[in-house]
Amino acid sequence: MELLTKLKDLTIIIPVRLDSIERLENILATTHFLLSNFETNIQIAEFSSYNNGLLEKLLDKSIRYTFQEDQDPILYRTRFLNMMSGTVDSKLVAVWDTDVIVPTDQVDKAVELLMIGEADFVYPYEKQFLDTSPILRKLYLEEGNIGILEQNSKKMKEMYHPNPVGGAFLAKMEAYQLAGLENEDFFGWGMEDGERFYRWENLGFRIKRVPGPLFHLSHGRGINSNFHTIDQQFFKRKEVVGVRRNNSANGFKSNNEQVPTR
Repeated sequence: MELLTKLKDLTIIIPVRLDSIERLENILATTHFLLSNFETNIQIAEFSSYNNGLLEKLLDKSIRYTFQEDQDPILYRTRFLNMMSGTVDSKLVAVWDTDVIVPTDQVDKAVELLMIGEADFVYPYEKQFLDTSPILRKLYLEEGNIGILEQNSKKMKEMYHPNPVGGAFLAKMEAYQLAGLENEDFFGWGMEDGERFYRWENLGFRIKRVPGPLFHLSHGRGINSNFHTIDQQFFKRKEVVGVRRNNSANGFKSNNEQVPTR
């Protein structure tokens, strides 16, 4: 049995609304992967109109699970992440989507960069935000072996090309707080990740990336995986462009050639 990497100074926070069976399967796969490789802290907050008790029963008992009643079918992710951040007492925090798998050595490197003081925020992947496809997702769920994803990465579709900024990031908790945490003007899915990235740049924080891919476990694109109104899409794009213009005015040079949508 391989020894787990000890990441006791890290807390991984994951808000979730179980809007499909795929989402349930994915969060179980994601947390199983994390706990199989790392000795760390995981907090999951479920938001739904009622508590059926299913997720709490299926999750590993080491995970700190909470439930909050929420009648809105749209997950207010930015607000809920801010709420969860208030309960984190570790030096480092990781904001994680329900559907992502990242190779362990990349997570280790991300934590190292934060601990030795070379970065304030780290994406544990570089250019490749890869959607597994339903077929490869099924194979991974059956086998639980990340080697299946790594060996078939060229068969996967790249998402949010060329510079994805969603899925997962790690941060010094102090820096995350100083940067203002999440922007609650962003309601529902879309572009909050881009705004956050440019805001960090604008404030002069050190942002690093770790070479390697991130694997996104495919799922249906419901109301929590798409823009829910045209007005919201327009507002969000305007906000991201405004933050990026502030970067240019302050002399920051971004490596991103397009406005990120995640």
